Amino acid sequence: MENKNKVLLKVENAGVSINDKSLVKGVSFEIKQGELVTLIGPNGSGKSTTAKIALGIYKKIDGKVKKYTDKIGYVPQKISIDWTLPIRVLDFMTLTEELTQDQINIALNLTGVEHLKNKSLSNLSGGEFQRVLIARAISKKPELLVLDEPVQGVDFKGEIALYELIKQISEKMKCGILLISHDLHVVMSATDFVLCLNGHVCCSGAPHKVVKDSKYKELFGDRASNILSLYEHKHDHTHSQDGTIDQK
Repeated sequence: MENKNKVLLKVENAGVSINDKSLVKGVSFEIKQGELVTLIGPNGSGKSTTAKIALGIYKKIDGKVKKYTDKIGYVPQKISIDWTLPIRVLDFMTLTEELTQDQINIALNLTGVEHLKNKSLSNLSGGEFQRVLIARAISKKPELLVLDEPVQGVDFKGEIALYELIKQISEKMKCGILLISHDLHVVMSATDFVLCLNGHVCCSGAPHKVVKDSKYKELFGDRASNILSLYEHKHDHTHSQDGTIDQK
């Protein structure tokens, strides 16, 4: 039974330093089941570092990380692949995981790329590859999904479609999602809670509150505060993979 109040992850006053240089400090947040939390901030602000702290990749940290689930899926910002190797989507899905055909098919179907199962990775578009990465991360039905810049290498229309897919995954799988992104205008309108980072938490809260915060405006400018409203519309349609509109 779904428990919307179930806390999956709690980060308390966390930070990490390497060679006496602070990468990020004083970060606190929690993610509940079915909740979408977004980390935003300029390059080098500590977004990916914070995600790695939450995942336990950094062992020596300040503060605490409390995990209440071991069922975690992760799409890293960078993944090294030898594109000369003839790896099909099917091979890639099972590269480091033992998955049943049903698990593979369900995950690929949910991300809209089941028809690419036997296609070579090297022949995928940027958007298709990101969908395969997400499919791989959700194949074992995680309770918590961590997505680090999941729309990189995708054009603007594809970005919109991917962000809507992420929202659909949250709703269908009832999982909590930690999303790292620099795309303020598209992401934040679908987000439950936002943390704005710049080496520390500049501001946090619901999207409509964060965009009015002076610290947010200092980082992104007044214009960024106005952009969000353009995307806060009720959907009577969905976007296909190329971003075109399908009426419901």
